[in-house]
Amino acid sequence: MTAGEKGCRYLSISIKDVEHVAGLARLELSDAEKEQLTEQLNAILKYAEQLNGLDTEHVEPTSHVMPLVNVMREDADRPSLTLEKVLLNAPDEEDGQIKVPAVLE
Repeated sequence: MTAGEKGCRYLSISIKDVEHVAGLARLELSDAEKEQLTEQLNAILKYAEQLNGLDTEHVEPTSHVMPLVNVMREDADRPSLTLEKVLLNAPDEEDGQIKVPAVLE
């Protein structure tokens, strides 16, 4: 990666960088795809540079943008169904187990 031209502060991606990463990922890219990816990645870096310019001095660090609330109930022991009741709802049963169609050949 090279520094941007004309005094731009953001880093820029060259076609050579795209070719290098494509080689690591074992991707074959056409010249048009390399050009397109180079432009798209540079647009992302330029946008990230705009974000660096934001005043975040009085913004508290967060791990999530929305407050998280545990919606799960507390674990509690409770009686489970008997084997007989479970097998009543099974489409088929064999030796005390639910029988299902084979999924492997």
